[in-house]
Amino acid sequence: MKKSRICAVITHDNTEATGKAANAADFFEVRIDLVGRRWPQIAGGLNKPWIATNRNAAQRGGWKGSERKRIDELLRAVDLGAWMVDIELDSPALPEILDKSKGKARCMVSYHDWDGTPPLAGLAEKARAGLETGAYACKVVTTARSFEDNLTVLKLLGMFPAKRLVAFAMGGEGVLSRVLAPLAGSWFTYASIDGTSTSAPGQVTVQTMRKIYGLIK
Repeated sequence: MKKSRICAVITHDNTEATGKAANAADFFEVRIDLVGRRWPQIAGGLNKPWIATNRNAAQRGGWKGSERKRIDELLRAVDLGAWMVDIELDSPALPEILDKSKGKARCMVSYHDWDGTPPLAGLAEKARAGLETGAYACKVVTTARSFEDNLTVLKLLGMFPAKRLVAFAMGGEGVLSRVLAPLAGSWFTYASIDGTSTSAPGQVTVQTMRKIYGLIK
């Protein structure tokens, strides 16, 4: 079985937890909106590739500044060596991010549904729209309200087997999809650096995720 990739999410300034997570993670996500002003120092100390993400309140993020400044911080991350930047599919700044990150960093477009899991056909439309932007990768994330919602997002991955698509469902009901996503074709999955802080409901630690994959031969 091929190795399942895990992205460990940094939501706070904890050097010890980040160092421990590095042993099990393939790369990191630096949540600029949650880490705060020290995010450049934290990102600069990482020994693995990192994704820059900066969510506003509409996306359940912690960014409190202007939208212009939010985008500027993502572009700053590009200049500081980010491996990839995450930008929302419906963001008016998407063309700018794609253009200014070209030749410097990869771009991943993302779609989140915080209320539930739409029908498979609707999710497939979001995935196609994201992939057609020319971005390096696309992420489609829903919220699981039932066990069946896990199956919906896993089926979505099966529709795009040759694409860099990340898909899973958030929430307690969606933990199964987080674990199985890489096994079903997701480019990678997300996990927290420790058990004290998560960036989305249903997230488990990177160490736990790696132990689970170690049991699957």
